[in-house]
Amino acid sequence: MQSASILPRQPTDYTIPYSPSTMSTPPLMLNGFEYIFLIMSRYEKGKEVLEAIQERSVEEIFEGLEDIAPDMSRFVVEFPYAEIYTREEVDLKTRELCTVAALTVLGTVPQLKDHINAALNVGNSPTEVVEIIMQMSAYCGFPKSINGVVAAKEVLKERNLI
Repeated sequence: MQSASILPRQPTDYTIPYSPSTMSTPPLMLNGFEYIFLIMSRYEKGKEVLEAIQERSVEEIFEGLEDIAPDMSRFVVEFPYAEIYTREEVDLKTRELCTVAALTVLGTVPQLKDHINAALNVGNSPTEVVEIIMQMSAYCGFPKSINGVVAAKEVLKERNLI
């Protein structure tokens, strides 16, 4: 199936290509290509991507924020996942490896573990993930890189990959 390059119709509404793994609505046939066009809010668009990558619900991912900062989860869903992760210029495997690298450098272990899981969910191998974390030792130092490797080990153990 080929996908179209589709631009936003309005600032808050978007059309997206049909994905049989995430949508049950049948496609529209147009000039021999299958398309489905759904008008989605930024939140719906980001939620679909985030839940597909993380393989958990948005409510589950952000459960600790709802009582103190309920808008925080909406900000995360609407900006990086609706606006950045859906761009076609870079695939999700690459985006997740970049995110793992950035979170390693920042030393944010809880988010790093989530994105190690996401990197594996979108097709990166455990070796690729660990290699990227190790490479970050040249940029953030050994302590943060070691913490990243330990986080990867915990995730890989939870997934029975080591």
